[in-house]
Amino acid sequence: MDEMEHGEENRRVRNTPFQIKLPLFISLALVAGVLLGATTFSPSINNPQGTAKSYLKFRDILSYIDRDYVDPVNVEELTDYAIDKMLEKLDPHTAYIPAEELAMARSYLEGDFEGIGVEFNIFKDTIYVITPLSGGPSEAAGIQAGDKIIKVNGENVAGTGIDNEGVFKRLRGPKGTEVELTILRNTVKKPLQFTIERSKIPTHSVDVSYMVDSKTGYIKVSRFASNTYEEFMAALTGLKDKGMKQLLLDLRGNPGGYMDHAIRMADEFINDEKLIVYTDGKGERYDSKTFAEKRGVFEKGSLVVLLDEGSASASEIVAGALQDNDRALIVGRRSFGKGLVQMPIPLNDGSELRLTISRYYTPSGRSIQKPYGGDAEEYEMDILHRYENGEYFHPDSSLFADSLKYKTLSGRDVYGGGGIMPDVFVPRDTTELSEYLSQLYNKNMIREYSLAYYQKHKRELEKMPFEKFNKNFEVTDKMLQEVVQMAQTAGVEYNEAQFKRSRNLLRNNLKAFIARSVYGNDGFFPVLHQADDEFQEALRHFSQAQSLAAGSM
Repeated sequence: MDEMEHGEENRRVRNTPFQIKLPLFISLALVAGVLLGATTFSPSINNPQGTAKSYLKFRDILSYIDRDYVDPVNVEELTDYAIDKMLEKLDPHTAYIPAEELAMARSYLEGDFEGIGVEFNIFKDTIYVITPLSGGPSEAAGIQAGDKIIKVNGENVAGTGIDNEGVFKRLRGPKGTEVELTILRNTVKKPLQFTIERSKIPTHSVDVSYMVDSKTGYIKVSRFASNTYEEFMAALTGLKDKGMKQLLLDLRGNPGGYMDHAIRMADEFINDEKLIVYTDGKGERYDSKTFAEKRGVFEKGSLVVLLDEGSASASEIVAGALQDNDRALIVGRRSFGKGLVQMPIPLNDGSELRLTISRYYTPSGRSIQKPYGGDAEEYEMDILHRYENGEYFHPDSSLFADSLKYKTLSGRDVYGGGGIMPDVFVPRDTTELSEYLSQLYNKNMIREYSLAYYQKHKRELEKMPFEKFNKNFEVTDKMLQEVVQMAQTAGVEYNEAQFKRSRNLLRNNLKAFIARSVYGNDGFFPVLHQADDEFQEALRHFSQAQSLAAGSM
């Protein structure tokens, strides 16, 4: 679940004779899907006797419990629990949505909303942050993917049986109101306290586009929402008008969304009706192949795509299509690995079954879905296990087995195993991170100081063109000491060693947030990228991307 739901839909595809058009949904999203008609029991075509026998067995057991069990029983609750446990054995994304929860989720799809801006999931009675939504207050406060929310305004929400509606009621609220969160973070021993001011959650999905230099353009896409393709095209054509010859497309932390927008984006880079993605299900009914079908705006020229472990679903479709067609160099770390297609099936009581009916495959034949051994807890902990196993800092050698090897269009080796493996691995840089810097974010010190500085120097800052600000503005030692003093007043204990370790990164972050106050994201990201090792490493690989584009790599 997330505070702003996402869905996926089909574009025109080349179908098998039995193909039907299906909406494609990413994990953790509830949308108003295509209603396929009321469902009643009907035996399976593949195993009619087995299905009927199992159905009657379950019916009989439920009837006996309802009639004869020693204590009163809520049969509906028991049925929902049995369904959840049954579906857990199938795959991690098939799900049953009770009627009251489905209606609640759909109601939040209507219009803009105000809250703290996180995408979350509830697992084992614990609220896990999947990602803070780009441009929202949680991102600004320093909430991270993988954080566990254990208290909201002092109220314990872990192990209490909280549901999605309960989370919405606690996290959403009028703009300007505050919410206190207690967070558990795997890299920090003690619980962290956050004070987050609710705000209107931005619905845009292209966070920023700008010219890095005279020939290099940059576009950051944070999700695939209802206006993503149009926003992307406006950014792409705008950069071309400025003389862009090579492009860095940033899909880090992008959890996916509307599949149609992802495919249309990929089509702008891929020529000659090449395969973009295909699905494969049981038999041929849910099989499809989607090809490039138009002349794209940027079919030539160097292209680098940035990915990380937060890039999922639609992001992986784009990256896989560009990699397998030798159209882009993929830089970063292995993506999330969500490659299952769900069909929404309405049930008679108003609830919904989201049933996995096929898998996504990249053009070379790689399944995007990461392995699932039937243990939901292990699956949910995969991202943490990657950190514990050191995959954030060096590639996982087990994923480079011959059995996982595939060939791109020109014969390059690429590897499956779940998610998209980058062509160029970039480790996560933790050299300047410290618990002290985390506390400054937790207490919202960086944002508060930046806003206060902007208000005090508003007149002179707003007269300054960004180019001049970017070149000449410096965060002084005096400003750093003012932050330290403000933090001490707020209860953040000063740690000299950790301060020195994080000093340069702190300078960069303060300058970036001051720039955001003056110039918005057009100022924020160019400053932030100066200390972004993954961004800087990607820029160093355009020569490889050029060779790839020219067919000589």
